[in-house]
Amino acid sequence: MLLLTKTQPPILYVRTIYDHPRYVDRLFRDWYDITQLPKDDLKVTVNFNYCKFLGHIGVAFLGGMVRLLEANGGDVTFDWNTLTDKKIRTNLAQNGFLCDFGYNWEPWDGNSIPFRSDRQHDPIAIADYLRYKWLGKGWVNISPRLQEAITGKVVEIYLNAFEHSQSAIGVFSCGQNYPKAGMLQLTVINFGIGIPNRVRTLPENSTMTATEALEWAFQPGNSTKQNGVRQGEGLYLLQEFVKKNHGNLMIFSNDGYVTIRDNGIIYENKCTSFSGTLVNITLRCDESYYCLASEVPQLKKRIF
Repeated sequence: MLLLTKTQPPILYVRTIYDHPRYVDRLFRDWYDITQLPKDDLKVTVNFNYCKFLGHIGVAFLGGMVRLLEANGGDVTFDWNTLTDKKIRTNLAQNGFLCDFGYNWEPWDGNSIPFRSDRQHDPIAIADYLRYKWLGKGWVNISPRLQEAITGKVVEIYLNAFEHSQSAIGVFSCGQNYPKAGMLQLTVINFGIGIPNRVRTLPENSTMTATEALEWAFQPGNSTKQNGVRQGEGLYLLQEFVKKNHGNLMIFSNDGYVTIRDNGIIYENKCTSFSGTLVNITLRCDESYYCLASEVPQLKKRIF
């Protein structure tokens, strides 16, 4: 996305966005520019003229950014006449983004995991979304018990966002099955205070860098809320499955970045900073069958 502030009203140009860290960095730079705009009587027009591909990360981020502008008193208008790319228009219709933002086109079932915005934590509705629209669609060959276990851990990502992020506009999600690439992806994003900033609220962690804070947060047993869900425990099962599946788990928060693959975990301090947290889960849609170790292991190709 790119905001031109010299026009009246300002125009938010949606650029091409892929599921790569450098495109996420671009989104964060644009987010920063947008948050610097004066909030009094702010009117913004969204324009798609320069967008050739809008992946699920861009969809989730754009939806959250628009709701953030509105929450800050802004008036956002979509120039749907600029949405001339048929593939982008069809995908935004299928995943429900168009319908959510006032375009009269009802979503339908397809390769998209629907765009979703949650102002409050509803664990049953979120679990159903993950169960029936993401992991339960048959794109990844997975046992029902393991599916339920992973779904429960992703629900915890939402819960952590609601309990720890202090986001006034909630949590935004979107995903996509990419058949040609053999990948299933899901993004969960909030525009709150971010994991490192939250970790630093504890006096003993106040001087931690972003990477140190993220490492602390992902250790089982660590939590910034005495009776809250412990994020390290919640992510452990998910990250172990991602490794077995040869997938990828990316987490961006404040000026920190974590990528988890089958060859290990990498923590980085980033030059760009984002106040909230973006989690992107990538799973491979291969032919292997995944299950818990307790589920008849002698019959399975891969045991989790």
